[in-house]
Formats: sequence, C-alpha cells, structure tokens
Amino acid sequence: MALILPSIPSITTFSTLQVKLAASQVKGEHVPTDIPRHQLTALIRSIINKHDEPQPFYVLDLGVLVSLMQKWNRCLPNVLPFFAVKCNPEPAFIAALATLGASFDCASKLEIEAILSHGVSPSRIVYANPCKGENHLRHAAGVGVNLATFDSIDELNKIKKCHPKCSLLLRIAVLNDTSSWRSFGTKFGAMSEEVAPLLGHAHKLGLRVVGVSFHVGSKASESQVYRGAIAAARAAFDKADELKLPKMHVLDIGGGFKANPLFDEIAETLNDAIKEHFGDHQSESDLVVMAEPGRFFAETAFTLVANVMGKRVRGEKREYWITDGIYGSFNLPAFDKSCLTVSPLLLHTPDHHHHPVAIYSSTVFGPTCDSLDTVVADCKLPELKLNDYLVFHNMGAYTSSAGTNFNGLCISAIPTYLAFTIADN
Repeated sequence: MALILPSIPSITTFSTLQVKLAASQVKGEHVPTDIPRHQLTALIRSIINKHDEPQPFYVLDLGVLVSLMQKWNRCLPNVLPFFAVKCNPEPAFIAALATLGASFDCASKLEIEAILSHGVSPSRIVYANPCKGENHLRHAAGVGVNLATFDSIDELNKIKKCHPKCSLLLRIAVLNDTSSWRSFGTKFGAMSEEVAPLLGHAHKLGLRVVGVSFHVGSKASESQVYRGAIAAARAAFDKADELKLPKMHVLDIGGGFKANPLFDEIAETLNDAIKEHFGDHQSESDLVVMAEPGRFFAETAFTLVANVMGKRVRGEKREYWITDGIYGSFNLPAFDKSCLTVSPLLLHTPDHHHHPVAIYSSTVFGPTCDSLDTVVADCKLPELKLNDYLVFHNMGAYTSSAGTNFNGLCISAIPTYLAFTIADN
C-alpha cells in the first residue's frame, strides 16, 4: 500500500487570516497587520519604546512568510515543503507554517514533540535524520511518525528493532556538491555501490523502502547539482526495480534553497530534471515529490534588533559592544556573512536626514568575554551612542536555534515580536 502524504498546500485569503490568528494565539498578543514593508522600522521603534530597559529582540514578519510560501507554490507547485525544524523552531513561526500547509522535517524526539504540540498530524512529519537514537525511534513509533531516512546497514537493524512499521527513504550521497556552502556528502548518504546491498538488506528485514532522499548541501550556488542528484535518485529507483522490490514512489529532494533570484533557476532545473528522469512516474499515485527547505522560509522572515551596551573610540575608528553575539544569534552568521546586513537605529541623535553624517570604520563585538566574539569587523556606521540600536536583517536561519548560554547569557530569553507587512509597490 502506498504511503499517504499531505497534499500540496494552497494560499488563500482565508488562510492568510488564519496565519495571523495562529501566530497571535501562540504569542498571546495582537499582530500588527498590513504595515507597508518600509515602515517596519517604525514598528521596531514602537517596540523599543515599550521596553523598560534596552534588550535585544526579534521581529517575525508573517507577511514575508506568506510571500515565500506563495513563491514556493508558484515555482515548485508539485513539491511538498517539509520545513527543516532545526533551522528555526520559533513556536509562532511553526504555527504559521503549519497553517499555510507546510509539513515538517524533524531530527529528534524533542523536535517531533514540538511539531505535534501544534496539532500537526504525524503524517506531516519526516524523521529525516539518517542516524537516530533508539529512544527517539521508539518515540516516533509511539506517536505515529512513520516516515524516516536511513543510509547504513546498522541503521536498518536499529529501525527493525525499534520501529519496524516505519516507511523508509534511502538517503543517497551527493558527491559533487562543492557548489554548496556546507556539503553533507562526507557525513550523510549511501554511495552508489551501497544502494543495492542496502535495499536488499531492508527487504530481508521486512522493512519497506518507499523512496529516495538526497541533500545537495547548504545554500547551493548553482542549479545543475540538483540535476545530477535527481539522476542518481532515479538510478536507485531502477536498482530497486532490478531487485524486484516493491515499487518506490517518494522522491525527497532535500534542501539547499535560498529566497534569492537563483531559486527560480533551481526550481526550473528541478522541474525539468524530474520530468526527464521520472516522466514515467508523473501521476500523483506514482510519484510524490517532497523537499526539506529551511532557510528559504526562515532567513528573510526574521529581523534581529540589538542595543549598543558598550563603546570605545580609537582615533577615527569606533568599536561597539551589543547585547547579542556569536554564542547567541550570530553563531552561524559569524562564519557566513553572505546574508548579514546591518543598519543603525539612532535613538539619541538629532535627525540628520538633510545634513551630512560622518561615517566611521566600525567593529561590532558581542557581549561575552571571548575575544573571538566579533559580530562584524570594519563596517561603515555613523556615530552610535550607548543604547542606540543596530538592526540585523535576514536573521531567521540557524540563529536562535544554534545559540548557547555561554557566559550566562541566555539566547532563549530573547523575545520575538510579530508583524505582518505588505510589499511596497
């Protein structure tokens, strides 16, 4: 019997209203709505004015999220998005995604519990960690999460022991993923010569392999890597047919997507490659295509606002300390500055809109005692004063989720506020 997966989501006016309601219920607060996008700074100022003391905070823009889901459905209309929870587990964000029809890629017991707590059906979860703890597997079995990945003999034996009724996706390695910022092929995925033995062992154990998954790596910088990965997935499908195993019908194309102009090219490549290599599986009953986007949905939907808590002047250079750093929200952005953009929010300086403003070479440090805790070096900023703010854009991917409590500074204490902006004409 074929595994039943969710249908492709659609965005309607009704679901957009539901997104606002779902997120506001999680936060227990009203969502400022229909704000022109260029007025987000005014909303940030109003949030600052409500604080008794300066503190960092996030703003989650639900309007951006809705636009991203619309873009996904427009470019990849036949691909089910399973959001990678590890990218950003903010509860209001998860609730909004669930309302928009997204499903979820979980990697642990706690992530599964978090998604189920929103009333999401376990059929909308893929346990996409190729190496799972036994207690995590038993938990998945107990709550009805019945789709998982594997890439080794030992993992199959573990699944047979802990979750024998689970439907499985064979994770294959993508070895030519050098175009990605962070490749996964050295840690995850079966080599081509391992596909037949793994499929055979699964069948011997009585486990059902329903499809193939791959991941080209984080932030793919060119589209053709997907074409090669899909060809390799089709080869695995064919190998199952050669071994006369039950017909596979699920293709998981992983992640690696960013919400940038390259996404349109990647989507076109994916659609063409799926048609080319799976043209004989095109009916809905023959092939289900799913993906595991993370930063595509999360990155641009979040803005981080951090206040200046310290300052030092050295000649023509300025050095600032802010209330968040590389052990918090900037854990990954510190090493990946391609998405990091910063703008000043001056609270204690007269309006110089019509007058020249001196710009200084500036370094921004995080709040810890580690000298490595540098958020951005040699950036150009106007003169800032204590308790002014810096606004960091595109801060939703692997930021709060990767933070620590180093030096007693708790990343989980940073609040998230909600907004719903509309694109400027």
